[in-house]
Amino acid sequence: MARGGQRRSGRPRSEAPQQRRRAPRPDVEGIIPVLAKVTGEVENAVRRPPVRPSVRTKFQVVALLVREERARVMADTSLTTAKRDQELKRLDGVATLLAKIAARDTSLLALLAEDAKVSDAARAFKATVMRAGGLEVPDELEPEPQPSTPAPGADKQVVPVSVLQRQRANPFLAPDFEAAAERLAAQPRRLAGWELLEPLFRSFEQADAGASACMELPDGGAAPVPAGRELMPHQAQVVAAAARGHRTFLLADEPGLGKTAQALLAAEASQAYPLLVVVPNVVKTNWAHEVSMWAPHRRATVVHGDGEKVDAFADVVIVNYELLDRHVGWLGHLGFRGMVVDEAHFIKNKGSQRSQHVLAIADSIRERAGRPLLMALTGTPLINDIEDFRAIWQFLGWIDDEKPLGRLMTALEETGLTPADRGFYAAARSAVVEMGIVRRRKIDVVEDIPARRVADLPVELDGAIGRSIRASEEKLARRLVERYRAAIAARAADGVPDGIDLELARRIAAGELKDSSSKATGENVFTMVRRIGQAKAGLAADYAAQLARNVGKVVFFAKHVDVMDQAEQTFADRGIRYASIRGDQTPKAREKAITAFTEDPDVQIVVCSLTAAGVGLNLQVASNLVLAELSWTDAEQTQAIDRIHRIGQDQPVTAWRIIAAQTMDAKIAELIDSKSGLAARALDGAGETDAASTDVQLEALVSLLTDALEADAA
Repeated sequence: MARGGQRRSGRPRSEAPQQRRRAPRPDVEGIIPVLAKVTGEVENAVRRPPVRPSVRTKFQVVALLVREERARVMADTSLTTAKRDQELKRLDGVATLLAKIAARDTSLLALLAEDAKVSDAARAFKATVMRAGGLEVPDELEPEPQPSTPAPGADKQVVPVSVLQRQRANPFLAPDFEAAAERLAAQPRRLAGWELLEPLFRSFEQADAGASACMELPDGGAAPVPAGRELMPHQAQVVAAAARGHRTFLLADEPGLGKTAQALLAAEASQAYPLLVVVPNVVKTNWAHEVSMWAPHRRATVVHGDGEKVDAFADVVIVNYELLDRHVGWLGHLGFRGMVVDEAHFIKNKGSQRSQHVLAIADSIRERAGRPLLMALTGTPLINDIEDFRAIWQFLGWIDDEKPLGRLMTALEETGLTPADRGFYAAARSAVVEMGIVRRRKIDVVEDIPARRVADLPVELDGAIGRSIRASEEKLARRLVERYRAAIAARAADGVPDGIDLELARRIAAGELKDSSSKATGENVFTMVRRIGQAKAGLAADYAAQLARNVGKVVFFAKHVDVMDQAEQTFADRGIRYASIRGDQTPKAREKAITAFTEDPDVQIVVCSLTAAGVGLNLQVASNLVLAELSWTDAEQTQAIDRIHRIGQDQPVTAWRIIAAQTMDAKIAELIDSKSGLAARALDGAGETDAASTDVQLEALVSLLTDALEADAA
């Protein structure tokens, strides 16, 4: 009892511990004990691999804070020498434990590099640790407040009437469970916790010379094509791959190898219609033209402005990057089963609005269609600036912001390697390539394509200048019609002929041509063609700039000085170095320009006068040429092409002829080709019978007159 009584009369057992908690020891205050605790958690987790991303984040944050706290202690003049040494010793203890952890898992060392990426999750955790240690959290680590106002550009978004009609007509989409099953199968196991994106990008930088940049493709066989069309063997291979079930392609063939046709026929083979096509403005009209050629049974619609005239029931919807901010809302929910992004390097900056729109639309399409056909088209070589392809890989669904996805993750797991293994990088690069990278150069498929050819690129003249040119053409056509009808009325006594009197139409056109050649003022065929050239100048220069980025040196031909001036201004504004060859140059200046283009690798474009530089020059350092303005004869055009298609040229030559759609330009191009005997746009140099320029000028006017007469009769 005495012992029991003493216990009751003494201090309760719980009292002493409570007093100790009220008086904590100095060495357990502040940030260092918090860092030690988190480091202990990391050590325990690393002992039980795999190391999860959250554990890697904790390791990086502790290392960063140890570094920052050491710098703070060293700079704190209020500390005594003894106190400073004590704090540094405690920090060294944490640092030593971190070093032991890194020795167990060497992949953690990459997180300590000066240029190591600090993720949003790491910044958030760093703020949490600092608060727990009693430190003030800097503003950059505080989460940004969520905007209470609509996202920028939301007020610009529109929904065309035909889109609403289509949605009401087809409110339900069949579910696709294949993609969900694929995501479940691709959950990381052995590679869980490893940083994989940076090694994937580095695998392209470290590739051995001659390493393949093209997936293994099946034999093309006899792919079905429209009547009168023929696929080249390298094109048929991509179509065959799509037919066998491949659904993502980074198609990086050089310009001139028919990427547009491959995309359209791959969509046909994989039943990926309706198809969304996102393109630069300069090739928007050309895509609609290509649809009519390679998929004539499919309807194409081009989105202009707010989309008042868009046909939401069409099989192919074509929109340019600049309009995505207005149409991103409905494009992701229309029910597309495929999406093509042309000149895909336009989305390399993930922070840009157009990149975010493209990625958002692709995510919506994937969510609805399961495994849609996704194709990124670009002529940019893959070995340059591989980081530029981060957004493209994300568009294709190969990666997200943090890790590989789907089949790519499965392929990496199946290698049996980790980034710590020497063979990982070659295996990882091969896995990415087999996801759908296709890269062929002209020289690789030289047997497939003509030695030289002309490729027409239709462009749309939008805005006031386009309306003005079309109005002037109508005015010219009205004048010809009035003269024709006046001539018919004058001979009414002899009877009015059935249909159009072509002989009379030619006489009327010849009279107009004679008046146009004189000093008469007003709109005529020559001023019309010049105005069209001026209107095309910016678009032609834009395309030449894209070519220069994709394939290197480009020759740019124009007839008029003002067109050359406008093109050169475009190149200067874009930081593209160019040389200029004009008729008013001295021989010394001309030779200097030629030398700059042929010998200086930084001079990407030479701007040439069609009349001054069409003969006598050797510019075969380039294999691509842009004809910004049309000649009146094929001979002048051929002479220009021969500046690069010469003995010693080891690559097929492509001349890109810029054609203003829905104007006289298209008719002139057609007449030049028909007169010169060009077939299938290929130039073989044989059997050509050149026409005099007056023949083309006359026939252009005759066509303008007869088209107007037929329209009146309809």
